[in-house]
Amino acid sequence: MEGMVQSSVPQYSKPFHSLPRNPTSVPIPRIKATHRRIPQLTSHSFLPSISSPLPSSMLLQKGGTVPFATPEVGVSNTETREWAMQDFYTLRKDVETVVERVEEIRGGAGLKQLQEDLAALEAAAADSSLWDNRAKAQETLQALTDCKDKLMLLHDFKAQADDAETIIKLTEEMDSIDSALLQEASGIIKELNKALDRFELTQLLSGPYDKEAAVITITAGAGGTDAQDWADMLLRMYVRWGEKQRYKTKVVEKSVGEEAGIKSATIEIEGRYAYGYLSGEKGTHRIVRQSPFNSKGLRQTSFSGVEVMPLLPEDSLDVEIPEEDLDISFTRAGGKGGQNVNKVETAVRITHIPTGVAVRCTEERSQLANKIKALSRLKAKLLVIAEEQRASEIKQIRGDAVKAEWGQQIRNYVFHPYKLVKDVRTAYETSDITSVMDGELDPFIKAYLKHKYTLAAKPTGLT
Repeated sequence: MEGMVQSSVPQYSKPFHSLPRNPTSVPIPRIKATHRRIPQLTSHSFLPSISSPLPSSMLLQKGGTVPFATPEVGVSNTETREWAMQDFYTLRKDVETVVERVEEIRGGAGLKQLQEDLAALEAAAADSSLWDNRAKAQETLQALTDCKDKLMLLHDFKAQADDAETIIKLTEEMDSIDSALLQEASGIIKELNKALDRFELTQLLSGPYDKEAAVITITAGAGGTDAQDWADMLLRMYVRWGEKQRYKTKVVEKSVGEEAGIKSATIEIEGRYAYGYLSGEKGTHRIVRQSPFNSKGLRQTSFSGVEVMPLLPEDSLDVEIPEEDLDISFTRAGGKGGQNVNKVETAVRITHIPTGVAVRCTEERSQLANKIKALSRLKAKLLVIAEEQRASEIKQIRGDAVKAEWGQQIRNYVFHPYKLVKDVRTAYETSDITSVMDGELDPFIKAYLKHKYTLAAKPTGLT
């Protein structure tokens, strides 16, 4: 158009003052690390998801998120660069630490032996006569899956450590620090440390039933109404733990107390390694608090007993129990709703006479279904007892006869006059009692498994 003069100044779609300015950085090519993320582990995976037990203040020591500095108003570019360099040095140290940890874990896992086992299992799985024995076939296929998952995890650990190390080396070669790259490396290290923690924890689980699902039975002990309320609190704690691990949790039975809480409850927690993790929860749990049921608000000590047994498939229960060794009784099921509730005797209680082990099942609608499930639980409990005490000592551990009273506790929960949860066996303790009651049991589980492993490694005959 006549009279128009074309300007040589570039035209911007945004005002000049809104454009990004970073005078300390120089243009550098964006580098996308081609790392492979560790797959999200569910209850059907090789490992369950266990949250890191470390507090946020300790994350840097374990390779947690690096809190990259954000420059404040009035801070010079030189100081900002110094902060960024400090973040980089911290991250580089974390990467070096996790690389060493990965190499140590891979070396201790026996990669060569795992590869040989994988080849042997693949050959067995390809055998045409595999399914002649159904139980043996399922065992072989499960072992093959576990071996593949373990090798995949070990390879993923190496790949992720290499990716983080590559980012550090690239940053060292550049003239400026790309915070996006450092954030990516920090994220890799954080997730990798969590996965390494989970892997190390599962290495402590070597029992014959550790990979199975779990059944938890909670029974109120000494303490009256306070004990029943405490049993209800424990029920919530274990349900919350199962949910945090992304396990399938189900309260299959609950006997409500007269005033508050519960007399007993049974929870099924389905997921890989659920029994292995929870086996250490068996015992008496003691609470000290100001009683909400005491008009004077006096301090009250109460107890609840916890029983844990594996939830085994019916075809794996190779246990024959003579009919004359069983005492079977039928009662009416309690609870709300249902045409048969409080009308038909559908609840079943089975007692193994030689050992005194007893189980009760009420969740099914028919008496026969409850009897089948109760018998299955009884067999599972007898298997665990035989494994723990051997057959010659089976009469000394009367199943659900865990005494929920003074001097028998495995863990103390103190709400008043101070806050403390302490495991008597391992001496592990924490003052964050709110998180524990909300299902944060991983530090206690890890401490017990290490304690159990240490005891098993001691030479026999030594005190």
